[in-house]
Amino acid sequence: MSAVSGSSGAGFDRDRDEFARGARTIVLLPDRGDSSRDAEARLDESAGLAMAIGLDVVERVALRVRQPRPATLIGSGQVEELAQRIVMEEARLVVVDAALTPVQQRNLETGLGAKVIDRTGLILEIFGERAATAEGRLQVELAHLDYQAGRLVRSWTHLERQRGGFGFLGGPGETQIEADRRLIRDRMARLRRELDQVSRTRGLHRERRQRAPWPVIALVGYTNAGKSTLFNRLTGSAVMAEDLLFATLDPTLRQISLPGLDKAILSDTVGFVSDLPTQLVAAFKATLEEVVSADLLIHVRDVAHPDTEAQRADVEAVLDEIGVDPATPRFEAWNKLDLLDDERRQSLSPEAARRDDVMAISALTGEGVDALVDTVAARLTAGHRRYEIAVPATDGAAAAWLHAHGEVLDQHSEGETTIFAVRMGEGDHARFTRRFA
Repeated sequence: MSAVSGSSGAGFDRDRDEFARGARTIVLLPDRGDSSRDAEARLDESAGLAMAIGLDVVERVALRVRQPRPATLIGSGQVEELAQRIVMEEARLVVVDAALTPVQQRNLETGLGAKVIDRTGLILEIFGERAATAEGRLQVELAHLDYQAGRLVRSWTHLERQRGGFGFLGGPGETQIEADRRLIRDRMARLRRELDQVSRTRGLHRERRQRAPWPVIALVGYTNAGKSTLFNRLTGSAVMAEDLLFATLDPTLRQISLPGLDKAILSDTVGFVSDLPTQLVAAFKATLEEVVSADLLIHVRDVAHPDTEAQRADVEAVLDEIGVDPATPRFEAWNKLDLLDDERRQSLSPEAARRDDVMAISALTGEGVDALVDTVAARLTAGHRRYEIAVPATDGAAAAWLHAHGEVLDQHSEGETTIFAVRMGEGDHARFTRRFA
């Protein structure tokens, strides 16, 4: 992806060959011992992120870091050891599962003799490759520009030796960097204006849906938890669903039917991940507004993953960060039962049975999905009441409206009038009364 179009010398374009598919890559985890996650699982996730854009991960290395070094993050001896591994493995790229400062990134590249990218940069690369819609590409470009704005000096080190003049003007290197930063700022301002328009358009769509009114159900969860597989099963769609991190970036909305509800809107959203770059959270605000405004959340969890509890905490943290109301009803769909052995299944069953907000399912095989649908429908219709409504037998529009917006339990004719027994929400009943009084 040309993530920094509109700026000369910025971004990864000058080293684009390093991101060619199949580039030999070493994944490095600087382990500070302060994480609740298993180091091996963290390495697996980082390798999965790298492989998601076609990099060839030839080795995974965890290095204990007691005191982070301001210059290189890891110690000088560890840099030398890693440099030897790079030579032995003929690697061209090192993915560091941590956030690096521009100085640390530059010094590591010098010491290792290879391209270095940190976790934020890697996730941005994946998003750049996967974004399929114009909105998605705008969001990714904005996030990438924000990330690169503080790293321009890396692209212009070849000019530093040309500095001269009287100091208050600076040399040509400094001038070029400032010009580049100005181009980036201007481009970011244009992108924000375009995304503001996207946000307004989404807001209008939401207002129309709320007037309809159809409840909105948002699928949320850690990346690769199985949201898109569940989405496809519930809607009969063919959204990309693969065993791949960040298979879904652009939100997809489909209409579904639920017991007692003629229509509901189901939204498939981007998967979350630990240490999600703040640039992405900000850039994807328009997309994530679908989650914030949802009537109900289904948190899809991969219970077969060794770090499932840590993933749950990461998702809840992001939901809190983007402003989801804690009072919004939510369910946990404990997914991927098909991957569990009998012992693990038996250990989960009592816990799931004790909670009314948990359903154990396999989105792949369909196990437990019907029960999840019934439970969600019951929650959404919990405030519904039974009404006896008399409608002229000739008023087909009123009868159709009742069938579309409520659950018709019974109907019978009395002369020229049809009596409907309907279960519906108070708001729908009020709307019917206003429209057909």
